[in-house]
Amino acid sequence: ILEEVVMKNLNTKFKFEPQFRRSPSEVMTLEKMGSCFPTRLSFMRILLRKLIENKSQIKTHLWSINKEGYGHAVYTINVDQKNYSLIAFSNALDDSMRTDRVIASAWDASFALYDGIPSINDINRLKNNLPKQEAGRYGIKELVISRANKSVRLFKTVVEMLSKGKQPPISLINEIGYFMRTTAVYGNGKFGIRDRDQIKSKPLFSPPFQAEMLTVYLIRHFSMELVHHVAKCLNPKTFVRLDKKIQRHIGIGNSTGLGMAPFLVKHPVLLNNWVMVKEHALSKMLNKKVLLSPEKLTILKLIKRAHSHLKEWKTQDKRQKERIETLIKEWDEVSLAVNNDFLSKAHPLEGLFNLTKIRSNECHELMISLIIEIGGNEIDSLTHCLESSLGVRLNPEMDVEKLIEFLESNYKWAFKIDFDLELSNAKFWYVSEEKLEPRLGDRFKEDGSELEQPLDIAKQVQQLLKDLKAFSKKSCVAEFLMKYPNHRYIVKRVQTNKWAPYSEIQSNLIGNKCLPIDMLRFKLSFFGASKFDPKSDKWTRVNLFQGAPLPSEIAKNASDDWWLPALSNH
Repeated sequence: ILEEVVMKNLNTKFKFEPQFRRSPSEVMTLEKMGSCFPTRLSFMRILLRKLIENKSQIKTHLWSINKEGYGHAVYTINVDQKNYSLIAFSNALDDSMRTDRVIASAWDASFALYDGIPSINDINRLKNNLPKQEAGRYGIKELVISRANKSVRLFKTVVEMLSKGKQPPISLINEIGYFMRTTAVYGNGKFGIRDRDQIKSKPLFSPPFQAEMLTVYLIRHFSMELVHHVAKCLNPKTFVRLDKKIQRHIGIGNSTGLGMAPFLVKHPVLLNNWVMVKEHALSKMLNKKVLLSPEKLTILKLIKRAHSHLKEWKTQDKRQKERIETLIKEWDEVSLAVNNDFLSKAHPLEGLFNLTKIRSNECHELMISLIIEIGGNEIDSLTHCLESSLGVRLNPEMDVEKLIEFLESNYKWAFKIDFDLELSNAKFWYVSEEKLEPRLGDRFKEDGSELEQPLDIAKQVQQLLKDLKAFSKKSCVAEFLMKYPNHRYIVKRVQTNKWAPYSEIQSNLIGNKCLPIDMLRFKLSFFGASKFDPKSDKWTRVNLFQGAPLPSEIAKNASDDWWLPALSNH
């Protein structure tokens, strides 16, 4: 609906004024974005609710795995009366070749999400291509391709213990939390697979990244079945399956690097819609005057669960470790302050919001996620607004004077940066020739700045304003761009920001203080990832689907209650 209004008003004095509690300047800085947590509007949660609604069953269509755990398997799942299949290949891999880096050329396992049920010919074709990943050949029946490496220590330990009839120690499960971690999950037409435009009309795939999330959920199931299979083959007489509470706590690890960061800059309308949905959900919840008794109990339960989750969140990264320690102390204070009396006051959710607003960004964002979590039927329908059919749009009829006014009011953050300083120009974004993946270079120490990608939004804004002020104020944008065609890209972004106010990251993305890890965490939180474990300021490990209902539970109408799971709470 918003997009229809926008298109009808592009050439009028349309002014979009969202009634949200938090302005873009409060939300869209890297520091704030890098403190986000998953919510019930995250893509994994959306997928699971869809599967639960369908009571979808995962069936083993083919299992050709030897006793060492190598071979191939096919799982099928039916959603909206349509079959989709995960085709999985498990390979022997020397330890020296196991790496999370994108430059790897071999992996423990490779996967494809297939539209329908594959034939033997399809399986044989993918057997030759999937292990090659980027170097393979694919068709439109493949919706997603992925690869993963084992967490060798946990995989071997659990296999050995289950084969002896024993359950693994909880401490080890908490320390790692997955049997496999993906190092890439490719969708949207890459390498010849089906383009998103060809599947987004399907209800299942309408929200963003649902095909990718379905692939990861099926990989999670495969990883557990592989552990059970190898353990049973090792000693069928004493073998036991992994306890279901532990199974639920097993997710899929993910290693994510710089490849994810530029997406947020290159898709400003989508970025705006994601944030706008979250902020609208938050505003709607903060307006609640009173809470029912079950809602109060849920909040108290979630506060306790979040505390246990934080205790289980481990990382060796100094910055994130200190933030977790601070967060735990602050959450202890929140836990003591919030009780039934607190929640019985008028506008109690706003009270929770204000209680954490004076604390760290992570504490405040954690509480915001909790507030959204109890929304349920009140906000779940907002998931339909996460997608966007619009990109940045040029309004050539706008007066130059109006464009200047908008720049000076909405881009104040960009004009605070002094680009005469070397530190403000320290980095440049480019795409590597070898892997066609985004990279971040040091402008004054490395070659290649002539290949720079246009992620220097703040610098472009400043250059735009300088040229606009030297141009006739009564002219229109079309006339300006005829003389300065190099500004076309940034003019479109600025005009788009007029009706998509959350479309810009309000930080200097080429400055020496830019930490890509904040962009990664922000996007991963919308996926639904948790337990961020940065390995540098450029890549991180996370856990996907930890705590999610198992396939057997989904088929029986499982509960969607798995926000920030904690095994110690079971």
